[in-house]
Amino acid sequence: MGQRTPLYDQHVALGAKMVDFGGWDMPLHYGSQVEEHHQVRRDCGVFDVSHMTVVDVCGAQAKAWLQHLLANDVERLQTMGKALYSAMLNPAGGVIDDLIVYLTPHGYRLVVNAGTRDKDLAWMQSQLGDYAVELRERAELAMLAIQGPHARARTAELVSPSRAELIHSLKPFQGLADGEWFIARTGYTGEDGLEIILPASEAVDFLGELLGAGIAPIGLGARDTLRLEAGMNLYGQDMDEQVSPLVANMAWTIAWEPASRDFIGREALQAERAAGVASKLVGLVLEERGVLRAHQVVRVEGVGEGEITSGSFSPTLGKSIALARVPLATGERAEVEIRGKWYPVRVVQPNFVRHGKALI
Repeated sequence: MGQRTPLYDQHVALGAKMVDFGGWDMPLHYGSQVEEHHQVRRDCGVFDVSHMTVVDVCGAQAKAWLQHLLANDVERLQTMGKALYSAMLNPAGGVIDDLIVYLTPHGYRLVVNAGTRDKDLAWMQSQLGDYAVELRERAELAMLAIQGPHARARTAELVSPSRAELIHSLKPFQGLADGEWFIARTGYTGEDGLEIILPASEAVDFLGELLGAGIAPIGLGARDTLRLEAGMNLYGQDMDEQVSPLVANMAWTIAWEPASRDFIGREALQAERAAGVASKLVGLVLEERGVLRAHQVVRVEGVGEGEITSGSFSPTLGKSIALARVPLATGERAEVEIRGKWYPVRVVQPNFVRHGKALI
C-alpha cells in the first residue's frame, strides 16, 4: 500500500481506478481517460494533486540561497505572488527536479514533484550551509488543480466573495493567499486554470462542492496526455539527473545574468554550451496508425539515432505524438521503430496543443 492523499476515500467512492504513482495511491481515471481529457480541453475538471510537496522558504538569506540553489533567478520575482519555473541542478548540470517557486509575504513557496520529495528535501538541507534560511515542509496541506477554459469562472462561483475576487484578479503564473488558502493561476495541462493549496481538513468538503457543481474529477492518465499535448516535461522521463536543461527544451529557464550569480551547475552548463550541445528535445507526430511510446528508437537518415522520452495517443489531435531526444542536426522527418517495423514521423516543435487549439 502506498501513501494516500486526504481525498483517497473520495476517489474510491467515485469508482476511480487506483494506481501507484511515485509511491502514492492515485486515481488513473474514473471510467474513461479520453473523456476526462476532452472534459478539461472543452470545459474544466478537477485533479487531486495533494501528492505534490509544498515547501516554504523563509529567513534573512532566503533570496540569496535560492539564487544559489536554482538555475532560474528569483530576483525576477518582483510582484507579490509571481511564480517562476526552474530546474534545481546538481554540480554536473543534471536536473534533480523541476519546480515552481512563488514570492510570498513571508519569503518563498516551492512546489516540487511527489516522486522526488525525499531526495529534494535532502538536497535542499545539504545545501543550506551557513545561510540564514528556514525550510518548512507543509505536509498538512492538500492541493487541487481545477483546469480548463471555464475553470476560473466555475470555481469563483463556489468560493467566498474575497476568494472569487482573487480568482478573477490573478494574472497568469501568479499565486496569492486568502486566509489559509493559496490560489494560483498555474497548471500542467496547457489550459487556463487554478491550483489551490488549502488545509487538508478542508479538502474533502471543497472537492464535494466542486463535484456537486458538475466539475468532473480527472485522473492522472488524462493529466499525462494533457501535459504531453502542451509539450510540458515529465520528470524522470523527459529529464533527470543525467540530463541538462540545455538538451531538455529548458534552456529558457536558465538565468545566465548576472554573470556573478554562482548557481549550482552553472560551470557545467557553461562548459556544455561552449562545447555545443549534441542533442535536442523535439516533438514527433505519427501520421499513420500506431502508438508512440517512451524508449522507442528514433532514426534520422544520415544523422543518427535518438529515443522517445514520452509518447501517447493525443485525444485532441486524433494522432499519436511524442517528445524525443534526437541529434541536433535532425530536420523535419524521422522514423520510429514500433514492434520491429519502422514508421515515418514528422518532427515539430515540442508544443502540440495550447488553450484547446492545435499548433501543428
